[in-house]
Formats: sequence, structure tokens, C-alpha cells
Amino acid sequence: MSKLKIGLIGLDTSHVLAFTKLLNNEDAPFHVPGGKVILAFPGGSDMELSHTRVDGYTKELSEQYGIKMVQSPEEVAEECDAILLESVDGRVHLEQFETVAPYGKPVFVDKPLTTTTKEAKEIFQLAKQYPTKVMSCSSLRFAEGFSESLSQHEKGEIIGVDCSGPLALEPTHDLFWYGIHTAEMLFRSLGTGCKTVTVIKSADHDVIVGEWKDGRIGSLRGNRKGNTAFGALIHKEKGSEFVDVSLDQKPYYACLLEEIIAFFHTGLSPIDEAETVEIIRFLEAANESRSTGSPVAM
Repeated sequence: MSKLKIGLIGLDTSHVLAFTKLLNNEDAPFHVPGGKVILAFPGGSDMELSHTRVDGYTKELSEQYGIKMVQSPEEVAEECDAILLESVDGRVHLEQFETVAPYGKPVFVDKPLTTTTKEAKEIFQLAKQYPTKVMSCSSLRFAEGFSESLSQHEKGEIIGVDCSGPLALEPTHDLFWYGIHTAEMLFRSLGTGCKTVTVIKSADHDVIVGEWKDGRIGSLRGNRKGNTAFGALIHKEKGSEFVDVSLDQKPYYACLLEEIIAFFHTGLSPIDEAETVEIIRFLEAANESRSTGSPVAM
């Protein structure tokens, strides 16, 4: 496999350090071959959790890995073969993608793709227009134990899933901030076809229930009580299986990065566009239900 030159856009998340270490350090446990980060645009947004992180991650990438810093997303697109769009603020993803889409380089957009269904559809429309290949998801989607459970069919088909994990809220994103992780797990398990979303909330917990058109029901349970473990109870026709992501030997960042590098080389995303858009709509509807207390149609 040839080694692609990879550029980063947005240095306001720990993901940029995790991905760079896995790609650039061949001695790192679970090193992912096939690409190397060579340059980055620090970026950021007006969100406090974004702009307060940029300097630290920029310094670390420069000093530890010798990553070249540039002044614009366009410079990244000009000099690299593929792009990791890592800005932690999903509200700026459409604008940033719009600047690099004309270069035709494959782009991975870290979670969440956007914070509105309208903008999610606009990104995929731009991708078709130029054309530019695009992929977006949470790293939890490809967690080792979770993927292994989904691949086992001895207990029959999946009839429902209950996912759980931390659910910190950020005022500009609400459920998009951490709900995207368990939503990705839910939709990888059940696929598209959710028709209604209902949220029950308290100060410390949210339960998001989705009803699928075929009658299956999936749920997300999020907490703000300090339990940071992600998991999923996968119900199959002949029994249920619980997956605790924290028990996986391979970090889920490495699992995701393997999928990203394969996508960069082939141009084929492992996630259907319709599913990615429906996940955004699911969380959008969940935010609405959270505010009104009523079920929301998809």
C-alpha cells in the first residue's frame, strides 16, 4: 500500500494527536500503515472548547511530529493526497468542506458531520458536484468488540439495540456533542428506516428511543454522572449480547483509522450517504423532542 500524504484541518481535538501518532509512528502499538500526516491548518471556531485548545495541539504536533503548519484549508488541499477534517465544531464543517471540495481529494469529516440535516445534504451535494469522496462517522462505529458482535449470526438477526455512554451537553450542539457516538452504534446495528424519535430527560440522564418502520426499537441511554464507558446491548432473535467497548484490546481510534485509510485509497466509504444523513436527522429530531417532550417524526 502506498503512503498517502495526509493533511489536517482543525487542531482543536485530541483526535489529531491520536491519528497522527497511529499514522506517523511506525513503532506505535496498532500503527496504521498507508498514510502519513505532513501538514495542518490549525483552524478552530468561536466555540470555547475549540479556540482554547488550538494552541496546545498545534504546538504538540509541530514539536513532536514536525507537522508543517499552513495558513488556510486550501493550502492543505493543494499539498496533500487526502484530508482529515477534524474541527471539533460541527457547525463549521460545511464552510470548511466547501473550501476544499474543488480540489477533489478524499475527505474524512470527523463527527458530527454537521449539526443540521440541511447542511449534511449540502455537503453530499458538493461532493457530487466536484466530485469529491467524503466519509464521516464516530470512532465508536468500528469499535473492535462491537464489530465482532455484529458479525456473528449464530443467534439470528438483530431485533433491537440499546446503546449507552456518557452524554455531556455543549450549548451549541446539545445531543450532537456526545450523542453522535451512541447514535453511530445504533444505526450501524439497525440501519436506516427510523420513523419517530422520543426523548425522556432529567438533569443527569437522557433516554432517546427510536422506532423503526419495520417495528424494531432502538435506544440510546446517556448519563452525566461520571460513567464514561460506552456499550451496547444487542438483541438478536435467539439471545442478547452485551458489548463493553472499554474491554477492547485495539483502541477504537485505530479501528476507525483503518477504515479511513482504506477509504482514502479506494474512494469507497464503508457508510452509505443515506445512513449518515439519517443519523444527523435522528439527532436533530432528538434535540427537538428533548425540548418539547413529544415524539418527533423523522
